[in-house]
Amino acid sequence: MASFTVEKRKTAAGVIRYRCIVRVKKDKAIVYQESRTFGKLADARTWGKAMVSHIETQGIPGQTPEIPTIRELITMYQQDPDISKKIGRTKGYVLNLLVDSDISKLQADKLTTMAIINHCRDRNAAGAKPQTVAQDISYLKSVYTSAKPVFGIPVTDEVIREVIPVLHSMGLIGRSERRSRRPTSDEIGRLREGLAKRMSHRGSKIPLTDILDFSILSCMRISEVCAIRWGDIDEEARAVMVRNRKDPRKKAGNHMWVPLLGEAWNIVQRQPRENELIFPYESRSVTAAFQRVRNALGIEDLRYHDLRREGASRLFEAGFGIEEVAQVTGHRSLNLLWQVYTELFPGRLHAKMKAEKH
Repeated sequence: MASFTVEKRKTAAGVIRYRCIVRVKKDKAIVYQESRTFGKLADARTWGKAMVSHIETQGIPGQTPEIPTIRELITMYQQDPDISKKIGRTKGYVLNLLVDSDISKLQADKLTTMAIINHCRDRNAAGAKPQTVAQDISYLKSVYTSAKPVFGIPVTDEVIREVIPVLHSMGLIGRSERRSRRPTSDEIGRLREGLAKRMSHRGSKIPLTDILDFSILSCMRISEVCAIRWGDIDEEARAVMVRNRKDPRKKAGNHMWVPLLGEAWNIVQRQPRENELIFPYESRSVTAAFQRVRNALGIEDLRYHDLRREGASRLFEAGFGIEEVAQVTGHRSLNLLWQVYTELFPGRLHAKMKAEKH
C-alpha cells in the first residue's frame, strides 16, 4: 500500500525545507521508496498525493504491473469508489454472473475472440437470449475499457470490439426486443388493490399506491421518482426538476424540468415534507413490492418500466402531440414516441390525409 509522509527540516543556513517521502509496503516490508524536498509544505503534499495516486493506478515506477485474472479485474472495477456509484442493478447482476463464469478464470491479457465466442455459446445453450448475452459483452467491454486508465493494467478492449460484429452475424448476441406491453385497466386496478394490502402491513411506510399512480402520470422511471426533491419543485409552473435524466448521449448533468400534470401534482402535494426527497424510499424496494404483488396476482410479462409507456400512451390518447409528450417523458429522440403513437393510432395519418383531400 502506498503512502507518504512530510518531514520539516532546517538547512545549515536556517532555511525551512520540507521532505516528502513516498513508500510502498508489502507484508510490513518497504518494497519501494522515493523522496523529494520542497520549499513549501503545500508543494510537498501535492507531490506526495500525486505519487501515491500514480502508484495505485499505474503501479510502482519501473516495475511491470502484475496482470490479474478477468475475475480479479471485474472485482477491481466493482470496488472502485467512483465506478461503483454508477453501477446499476442490472449491470451489477451481470458482472457478478461474469465473475462466476469460466471466462473469468483467464488472465486478463489472455482473452481471445474464441474465448468470447465460446462464452456466448455456453450462455445461449443455458437458455439466455441473444439480447441478454449482449449485456455480458457490453459490460465486459466497459471493464476492459477502464483497465488501463483507471487501474494501470496494460489491456484494452480491442479483442472485444473486434469480435462483436462476428457475434451479431452468428446470432449469439442481438439487440433487445422492443416492448409494447401496456397494463390493462383491470390489471392496474388489481395491482393498486394488492399494493394497498401490502401497505396495511405493520411497519410498512412506503406509499406504494401513490408511487404507482405517480409513475404512470409522470412517465418517470422509478429511480427518477425516488430522487426528485422538494427543493426542485416550481410551485408556480407545477413542475419538478428531474436531475441526471437518462440520456444515451450524456451520462450526467442532464437535468430537465418536467410538468406534473393533473393528479400527479396532487399526489406530490399530499406527501409529508419530512425529507429533502419527495419519495424518500429505495427504488429497489418499490420495484420488489410491485413484482411480488404482480406475481401473486398472476399478471404475466409486466415490468415496472412498462408503466412509463402506459403514461405516454395516456397522454397521446388525451390529445397531446409528440413534442408535448416528450417534455414529460424526457425523450431526446422522438423515434420511440413515434412508434408508440403509430401503434396507438395506426390509421390516424391516413385519415388526416383523406380529410385534407376533401
